[in-house]
Amino acid sequence: MQISAAVLRRPDGAYSLETVELVDPGPGQVVVRIEAVGHCHTDLLPRAGVLPIPMPMIAGHEGAGVVAAVGPGVASVAPGDHVVLSFASCGACAACVAGHPASCDLFAPLNLIAAPIDGVATVTDASGTAVAARWFGQSSFATHALATERNVVKIDDDLPLELMAPLGCGLQTGAGTVINVLRPQPGESIAVFGSGAVGSAAIMAAAAAGCTTIVAVDLHRRRLDLALELGATHVVDGAAPDVAAQVIASTGRGVLHAVDTTGVGSVVATALESLSVRGTLALVGVSQPDLLVPGSALAMGKAVVGVIEGDADPKTFIPLLTRLWRRGKFPIEKLVQTFPLAEIDTAERAAAAGEVVKPVLLPG
Repeated sequence: MQISAAVLRRPDGAYSLETVELVDPGPGQVVVRIEAVGHCHTDLLPRAGVLPIPMPMIAGHEGAGVVAAVGPGVASVAPGDHVVLSFASCGACAACVAGHPASCDLFAPLNLIAAPIDGVATVTDASGTAVAARWFGQSSFATHALATERNVVKIDDDLPLELMAPLGCGLQTGAGTVINVLRPQPGESIAVFGSGAVGSAAIMAAAAAGCTTIVAVDLHRRRLDLALELGATHVVDGAAPDVAAQVIASTGRGVLHAVDTTGVGSVVATALESLSVRGTLALVGVSQPDLLVPGSALAMGKAVVGVIEGDADPKTFIPLLTRLWRRGKFPIEKLVQTFPLAEIDTAERAAAAGEVVKPVLLPG
């Protein structure tokens, strides 16, 4: 079928809205008509040149829409179902079987290369050239996306798709890091370093979990103001010379939990310093270059854990987040600003400048 997609032809170029050809779904595959797709910081990776991603390619990995067609063997969704698309996983390795698909043995080839593993193109452009279209198993910067039964999650038909789309990655990552990994108990403390989309989700999850001290650290005043609306009890300007001291002062002894979404070495060091005895820091941001952590930073039982996709199983975790949204505990609407798909470059720049927390593109 012919679809419209935002195609990236070179890492430093603008997206071009093009008509391309999408194959019919094969066994275990699902075609989804994309109604909304979040723009995530991870969608900048194809521009960074750090991954072997072929060009041209279609990015986008926070799609939401309506099932248009299913391939042989698909039983959990049917045409007409409303779904959120998340990351891909094999379903057969030890991690997947244990309910930790974000640690799938094949996570990298299934999600970060964008090209089909079997080498058979699923999308071609007007000249017949293959377009890489398996970014996080979906490539949803388009009117339609080809996914698998494993990475589509059925949701209630009355849920607003433009708000549900970011649940597929960014919001799942932030919330999952708190709920699935740190698991704070009511009355405990947490600091979130970087309050963009992922950090905002962590703040909302911490509030829902009953944390009574929630510290947001960011460079943007608008994001700090938003953090207070989302449940933060304290905010700290990330440019201040005494960030760790201010975080420690929020409790008098440091925070028991912390989340770093920045991947910046100096910020990670500050987050470690901000922890109380036996505190845990969860690293969500990917650090470039490598982090150097002095042994003394881990004294007094402090721990550091790396987290992928919030260690979430999308099939169960995304429905949990939709229930929290219905109860007013996860106000996604405070983060989202919509743009037509044709304005994807504008949305990307707005997010990079900190003007928008979560851009959501509308292909229709």
